[in-house]
Amino acid sequence: MPHIPVLLKEVIQYLDPKPGDKIIDATFSGGGHSLAILEKTVPEGKVLGIEWDEELFKKAEEKFSSLKNLVLANGNFRDLKKIAEENGFDKADGILIDLGMSSWHLEESKRGFSFRRDEPLDMRYSESESLTAREIVNQWPPEAIQKILEDYGEEKFARQISKAIVEQRKKKSIISTFQLVEAIKSAVPIWYKSGRRIHFATKTFQALRIAVNDELNNIVSVLDAMNQVLAAGGRGVVISFHSLEDRIVKNKFKDFEKAGIGRILTKKPVQPAFQEIKLNPRCRSAKMRVIEKVQ
Repeated sequence: MPHIPVLLKEVIQYLDPKPGDKIIDATFSGGGHSLAILEKTVPEGKVLGIEWDEELFKKAEEKFSSLKNLVLANGNFRDLKKIAEENGFDKADGILIDLGMSSWHLEESKRGFSFRRDEPLDMRYSESESLTAREIVNQWPPEAIQKILEDYGEEKFARQISKAIVEQRKKKSIISTFQLVEAIKSAVPIWYKSGRRIHFATKTFQALRIAVNDELNNIVSVLDAMNQVLAAGGRGVVISFHSLEDRIVKNKFKDFEKAGIGRILTKKPVQPAFQEIKLNPRCRSAKMRVIEKVQ
């Protein structure tokens, strides 16, 4: 499945890129958003694309090497300020942060992001990080596993699942996604496993991925950095995909508005239209919030 940029029309509408603008795409991925933004900023404008995953970054470098107005940087978006300054984007006209996972991670990375594929339990976006999902499920105490399932997955059977994981690992290390799915399956009631819109392993996998990549702390860091990097009148566009992310974005934007440094342009989050969801079902939970830097 090719990478389909989420809410593309709405991103362009709210970012409002103009010829000569400097825009940062803090989550480059397959480059869909960046290319559309570049078209609006030619001939003098530039886009800085930041990609955390080394493998995706290399692919992007090869694929887009001919685009002279596109600057690519490999790094974690929590270091947005430093990366922007190093590349001459310290007063950006717009910043886009799309917090969604790329289809590539689910379908091609072979790092265990999907419970539908039997792969090694890794879940790191960057192989320079040391913590893996395998380490969490095999070495962390049950209380710590339960806590991340509750806090990051909002999983109602967190206690039962963490207990089943610990029982399973006593017999044999849990090193693959399917082994983990079996442990979860043994812990949850029958009604939770069938006829529901979301798969019974979804929340556990989400929680582990968030813990491995320290995602929620990274979001707080990048939003603070975004506020420092945006030029006056510049816009920050953030797309989130679950309530934990959206809550952080919503509260941060309120803080910026209260402090008189930002003006919220989306009183309610912008969500994908029915047509887009039909074409790309993965985008159904997307919520976009936009802020404009006042000073």
